[in-house]
Amino acid sequence: MDCLFCKIISGEIPGKKIYEDEKVYAFYDINPQAPVHFLVVPKEHIKSCNELTPENAEIIGHIFLVIAKIAKDLGLEKGYRIVNNCGEDGGQTVDHIHFHVLGGKPLSWPPL
Repeated sequence: MDCLFCKIISGEIPGKKIYEDEKVYAFYDINPQAPVHFLVVPKEHIKSCNELTPENAEIIGHIFLVIAKIAKDLGLEKGYRIVNNCGEDGGQTVDHIHFHVLGGKPLSWPPL
């Protein structure tokens, strides 16, 4: 499989890891858009939200629990934003479901 995030998870491509457990991997974004910007991805390759099924959907709840833990550990008590891009028109550039977490400053809306 030629997936950037699968290669980061496996260690084939270096990434600045924040957290890892048996289900997910979290690492800092290489092009941060906020003072704190990290991604959380499932270790299982799931292309996008469109490929979620009843059999693999529980990973999303786990990802959000991990995001809350990391945000607390990184001192984001004032808040943060979670972003998921789905598909080409949604801005998804890596075909592996992932969640961006941005914080460390007030974030404006809309982000477009």
